Amino acid sequence: MRIASNQPFLRMYAPPSTESGENGTDVRRSRPAPCGLRIPRLRGRGCLGAGGHLWLFRDAGTYDGLLVNQTELFVPSLNVDGQPIFANITLPVYTLKERCLQVVRSLVKPEDYRRLDIVRSLYEDLEDHPNVKKDLERLTQEHIENQRMEEEIEDFN
Repeated sequence: MRIASNQPFLRMYAPPSTESGENGTDVRRSRPAPCGLRIPRLRGRGCLGAGGHLWLFRDAGTYDGLLVNQTELFVPSLNVDGQPIFANITLPVYTLKERCLQVVRSLVKPEDYRRLDIVRSLYEDLEDHPNVKKDLERLTQEHIENQRMEEEIEDFN
């Protein structure tokens, strides 16, 4: 991760919302808005400000995905004692290919990717940068489908 002293190196994203200002969403543009955080601010504090909403954590410089409690999504909630569930944010184990793409992206300007002497399919992979909006849409849809399946199982029982 790139760390600049004056900028946060972790960003949380929430899906777009139609309600005014809810969960960090810029309603005027109707797109996910980042909520920049520094790691020390997360220690000892609950992350319940957007209760029930899905959260996605990304590297602020590269937008590479991070894991929260060993998954891609975090839904702030309370445990059985009524205490907030803490978000344990970690780096995932990237595939060798994905990690190599990350390193090349950090060293080579996007306009110079096609000058590299590599296989053509890797040009396309390099140009396919992490996309927060696309990932939020995919993960939100997966979450909705999982909830529906759980409800169907409960109704069946």
